Amino acid sequence: MEATRTVTTRDGRTLACLEVGDPSGPLVIHNHGGPSSRLEARLFAGAATKNRLRLVCVDRPGIGQSSRQTNRSYAGWADDMTAIADTLEHDEFGVTGWSEGGPWALAAAAYIDPLRLRHVSSIAGGSYGAFGDNWAADQLSKADAMGGYLALEFPPGFRLMYAALGLTAKYFRRSFVDQVRKALSDDDQRILRQPDIEAAFCDTSAECFAQGSDGLVRDSQLLYRRWAFDVSAIKRPVHMWQGTDDRLVAASINRTVADRMPVAVWHPVEGAGHFVAVGSGDDIFAIAAAELGA
Repeated sequence: MEATRTVTTRDGRTLACLEVGDPSGPLVIHNHGGPSSRLEARLFAGAATKNRLRLVCVDRPGIGQSSRQTNRSYAGWADDMTAIADTLEHDEFGVTGWSEGGPWALAAAAYIDPLRLRHVSSIAGGSYGAFGDNWAADQLSKADAMGGYLALEFPPGFRLMYAALGLTAKYFRRSFVDQVRKALSDDDQRILRQPDIEAAFCDTSAECFAQGSDGLVRDSQLLYRRWAFDVSAIKRPVHMWQGTDDRLVAASINRTVADRMPVAVWHPVEGAGHFVAVGSGDDIFAIAAAELGA
């Protein structure tokens, strides 16, 4: 099953969602990476179906087909996720997030009542603001380190960088995916060489810029700035998945985050890269299904 729908938030905005998996299964709200969109759900359709989960991936504000939102916050997005669960008539649900979606999953753990939120997974999360503005700059790839610097010190340059990225993703897909491959590990390149995965990856990346680059810019700036919540205060289990050969988000970054969360569950995947979310999708969503009673 694959169906796109919209959900209206409490303040009247609309959020576009793509649903895959089992429509009668427990709900998992997935937070896409960046540049990405609700179409990222297609990368996990098989794992969601296998584990009998109703997986819903949502365009964050200004991305894909979701309404723009000037004042973004982690607490506000947590409210949006509960609004999605309410609209879909689920009292209990889980939240996952990959790459730039990881911090939004951690925000869910920080802000949403654990009686409702029964599972949280952050997968190779871009945890760049967890302990201060761009605290992990010395552990980032050159491109991400530059992005962090521009996001905090020269926003016009950051916007220009993302505008150029959007043009490449939308109109020069071969060039876009070739650029991405150069930054990836051998295992990631193996995964991305699969035609269906490459096509889905290109589609979800291009859709990110359907309204331009402003949504992704606002999204990413929040990641690099000191987060408004304290990960060390999260007292509920959070699954932290990480490839040991991730060339985009160093394993040391999320290992530090996991070490400072009292009941984090650390899942290192030996030899995997940033696409651990795809390569280990069956295992990741199997744990979600178990905790949600699928």
